[in-house]
Amino acid sequence: METALTRLTGVRHPVVQTGMGWVAGPRLVSATANAGALGILASATMTLDQLRAAVREVRSRTDAPFGVNLRADAADAGDRVRILIEEGVRVASFALAPSRELIGELKEAGVVVMPTVGARRHAEKVAGWGADAVLVQGAEGGGHTGEVATTVLLPQVVDAVDIPVVAAGGFFDGRGLVAALAYGAAGVAMGTRFLLTSDSTVPEAVKARYLAATVRDVTVTRAVDGLPHRMLRTELVEALERSGRVRGALQAVRRAVGYRRLSGTSWRRMLQDGLALRHGKDLTWSQVLLAANTPMLLKASMVDGRTDLGVMASGQVAGVIDDLPSCAELVERIMKEAEDTRRRLTASR
Repeated sequence: METALTRLTGVRHPVVQTGMGWVAGPRLVSATANAGALGILASATMTLDQLRAAVREVRSRTDAPFGVNLRADAADAGDRVRILIEEGVRVASFALAPSRELIGELKEAGVVVMPTVGARRHAEKVAGWGADAVLVQGAEGGGHTGEVATTVLLPQVVDAVDIPVVAAGGFFDGRGLVAALAYGAAGVAMGTRFLLTSDSTVPEAVKARYLAATVRDVTVTRAVDGLPHRMLRTELVEALERSGRVRGALQAVRRAVGYRRLSGTSWRRMLQDGLALRHGKDLTWSQVLLAANTPMLLKASMVDGRTDLGVMASGQVAGVIDDLPSCAELVERIMKEAEDTRRRLTASR
């Protein structure tokens, strides 16, 4: 199925696996790429050396195009951009709007720039700065999210920009792909659906927790870092929501110490990252610390399997997913469902 997305990135199918921290590592990204979709490597939790090594590992596993997700507000974003350029990565994905300068540097090197946005005005801004495509996530999506549903946000953005738009938030099958194309999108992006594959390195017990969830078990909370965050409702989330300011601050400091030990990040850098998220938002200092070390909370679940100590970012689609196919099986199934859906629609005219 050829669309503006497949032509732009060189992949066979208009499906994107999003850059989920601690989840979208070399194994999942290369499996996605080999299946003909666009795999996105999550780099926010990696050092510069780890990022370069991960890119090279993906390259050793596949000849297909893939991308890397970056934090535009990271202090070393420029260094990470240069690694992508030096290593010949095809697509640069951003969780926040990158600067005009970063977009220009990447485009000059021939790297496709695809920021993620949650509002029409943000899409218009990055398009004006030269972004090649934009990934639009509606409120159904996992992790940090907005308030506008994909079905309302997507057509707004499609009408507002002249670059390819990739739809995210609430997609998990071929019917959703056809619906997104009908809205004018060039493809769909999926996070939770790719997390729940046999190629994902997330511990099996954690995957089982996702599979057991209903749509009512997926919630949006501000208790983790002060920002709307869609995740599974767990004992930890409920405890954070019940915590007073003092107890919340103590928890934040304890987890900050753990993340600093794990990542080697300096206190200064952690506070800078937390303050970057605090900018323009009414966050307490404990929330600033939690914002800076949210990766630690994700790692506890996604890597260590400690759902009692970590959080589990999740799209609402977790409540309708009940299997763990390989990436190859998943992409093949999505494309077959999409073709069958289009055929039925044509036949019913």
